[in-house]
Amino acid sequence: MAKAAALPVRDLRAGVTTGRKIIELNYHEIYDHKPNIYKWIKRLFDIVASCIALVLLSPVFLITALAIVLEDGGPVFFTQQRAGQDMKSFKIYKFRSMYRNAESQFERMQAQNEQTGHAFKIKDDPRITHVGKFIRRYSIDELPQLFNIIKGDMSIVGPRPILTSQMEECNAYEKQRLVVKPGLTCYWQVCGRAKIKWDRWVELDLQYIEDMSLLKDLELIFRTFPAVFGKDGAY
Repeated sequence: MAKAAALPVRDLRAGVTTGRKIIELNYHEIYDHKPNIYKWIKRLFDIVASCIALVLLSPVFLITALAIVLEDGGPVFFTQQRAGQDMKSFKIYKFRSMYRNAESQFERMQAQNEQTGHAFKIKDDPRITHVGKFIRRYSIDELPQLFNIIKGDMSIVGPRPILTSQMEECNAYEKQRLVVKPGLTCYWQVCGRAKIKWDRWVELDLQYIEDMSLLKDLELIFRTFPAVFGKDGAY
């Protein structure tokens, strides 16, 4: 097992890009071998840090809610089914950044998708409101996911969750990115966000599973702040 874990990520992709979709590493085993004390501390940190953040950021929640209502009326929050750990679906919470009929236009917008693979991203998405553009630029729309973290659906650090329907279309190799809980931030957030294409996104998420530790989680949290304010790849 130790020998297999030492394989570089670029070697892992070789089996996928040739169409063989071979899983050279079993990421379930990699995660299972992480120390239980790390998993317990990570969960405790998620709960405590999220509760503190909700208190400190309560003025931001209030101002954002008022801005959304003033521009486009309610609802303030948007919910959607996303794929969680081990492909278990959960309801994600976000500040609504799109017009109220945005979901009905989703299929029509597929042809304009600028992301590769199974994710969906459009830089100048016409469904996004004026307030939505601002809160997306600074990732304010993601703050309600602190409730998801407290509930246990997500972690502060972990692969970003995509739609359950999109994740179900992934091959076995790609689905391994969710052997851990999805999170608010991970390598994807600090390395360019929407600029990163799907294959590289998967690689980064699997690399995180290998690298998982308290120090790595803290590093990624601190790297997230300049990434958010730098607005690189945020839309």
